[in-house]
Amino acid sequence: MEEHVNLIDTFAEFKESKSIDRETLMSILKDVFLSALAKKFGPEAKFDVIVNVDRGDLEIQHTREIVEDGQVEDETNQIALTDAIKIEPDFEIGEEVVENILLSDFQRREILALRQNLSTKIMEYEKDVIYNKYESRIGEIITGEVNQIWRKEILVYDEEHVELILPKSEQIPSDRYKKGDTIMAVVSRVEIQSTTPRIILSRTSPVFLERLMENEIPEIQDGLITIKNVVRVPGERAKVLVTSSDDRIDPVGACVGMKGSRIHSIVRELHNESIDIINYTPNRELLIARCLSPSKISSIEIDEEEKKVYVYMKPDQVALTIGKGGNNIRLASRLLGYEIEVYRDDVSKEEDVNLTEFADEFDQWVIDAFINIGCDTAKSVLALNRNELVKRTDLEEETVDAMIKAIKEEFDIKD
Repeated sequence: MEEHVNLIDTFAEFKESKSIDRETLMSILKDVFLSALAKKFGPEAKFDVIVNVDRGDLEIQHTREIVEDGQVEDETNQIALTDAIKIEPDFEIGEEVVENILLSDFQRREILALRQNLSTKIMEYEKDVIYNKYESRIGEIITGEVNQIWRKEILVYDEEHVELILPKSEQIPSDRYKKGDTIMAVVSRVEIQSTTPRIILSRTSPVFLERLMENEIPEIQDGLITIKNVVRVPGERAKVLVTSSDDRIDPVGACVGMKGSRIHSIVRELHNESIDIINYTPNRELLIARCLSPSKISSIEIDEEEKKVYVYMKPDQVALTIGKGGNNIRLASRLLGYEIEVYRDDVSKEEDVNLTEFADEFDQWVIDAFINIGCDTAKSVLALNRNELVKRTDLEEETVDAMIKAIKEEFDIKD
């Protein structure tokens, strides 16, 4: 019958699935049919379902006890002797009769419900398989193919055609893809959205850079070099803190490679993101100096209680310390876990004031523009020339001039 064919076709749809094994498929089929039989004949009925995965079919066997004629009280579980010997003449009272139930014994509505239930159960199982697979792969790099590009995210297929999502917020700003492109990213997290697993990828995560380095640098794979911390401004700059368990190995040189051969492939993947490799040392002052490279620091004061670092340097080193867009000092602060304040050698921090002290004269967004480039104190603003401040803060020239004037008046500095 047509319903029988449709049901077996549903069975065949999943028989070759990579995400479901033979035993599990048999178990799901058996459960679906036993549930339907219990609903049709009652929970006390004795049925057995034998699944043949290779042929794509199944047998349903109904077991009933033979009783004397006229003593049948439950037709689902009992059969009269007269009816039993029609099946097999040697049957006797008290024995059990096993009959095959045909799919043609089911109504069309029951067949359609079986087919729907079977599809639902198998798809639920496959969702669980996908969820568990990718939950265990969080932090791993995967390679997929771009299938669809939307404004807020990209749809990626893995090698088994599983859907993965790369949100716009997890893309490097200069990432540009078209359908069919190969994409590399790290599995960031797995979410459940309306019972469906949603696998989120990331190219901006520090873990992505860490995994790329593990793939490219054998000493990291072998455990001779350890990555202690990674911080990034995706597509702009990153700092990686490394250490070696073997005194004979220079961790920075090993990570960079001969003429930069190892780090260059990573930089290309990250669209020319500048990567600073820093050799870890337990000497706090030396580590701070290394993290703020390439600037030269004259002296350092560390306030462990407040988790602050005060660094002093020549005026011409301030811009190098702060870096483009304030990235150098911001990344160094995140890498070290300390708030870093920069001072010129000729200005002591006791004489300085926080830029927030000028909140009565300037809007907070103006003050934040200076703080974002590392100028969080009044005299750190004066440490940079006017043109540099205009360029870095992206503020109007009149606003920058007004801030400089207010600071000079505060300290009674004459032009």
